[in-house]
Amino acid sequence: MTFRDITPWQRNRGQKSELSPFYSLQNEMNRLFSDVFSGMSLEPLSKSGIAAFSPSIDVTEKEDKLIVKAELPGMDENDIDLTLLSDHLVIKGEKREEHEEVGENDRRYVERSYGSFQRAIPLSLEIDEDKVEATFKKGVLTVVLPKTADTKSSARKVSVRGE
Repeated sequence: MTFRDITPWQRNRGQKSELSPFYSLQNEMNRLFSDVFSGMSLEPLSKSGIAAFSPSIDVTEKEDKLIVKAELPGMDENDIDLTLLSDHLVIKGEKREEHEEVGENDRRYVERSYGSFQRAIPLSLEIDEDKVEATFKKGVLTVVLPKTADTKSSARKVSVRGE
């Protein structure tokens, strides 16, 4: 017996499966899963089955600066590497797993994520690199990226007229 013999979607290849009442349901379900899970992959899963850590970020643009906040719970500022490139802010780090002995009859359920991460935030405006500041408080990294004078003055209000 081959894999093809036990998979129904392979068995009827070449036949008019459009006649089956379940054909449209199957196509709709395939489309739904494709839409929902597009862009997701199983790559963040490590060999041990623990998902890789990826921090959530907030980006706020103000008149004179850009503020980036990243949630990094359970981390220390020494575990974070911040790099400002010409068109990206790169946040790298590693959240290390805490090891504890588990007895023979102990049960354990873990939802916390660990591992290395890297987030690149694209910067579509000029940043005054000499005035960038970063602080880390209560598990939140805050990076303040001041805009250059040219960037601040280049924005102008456009009026909208009705017809």
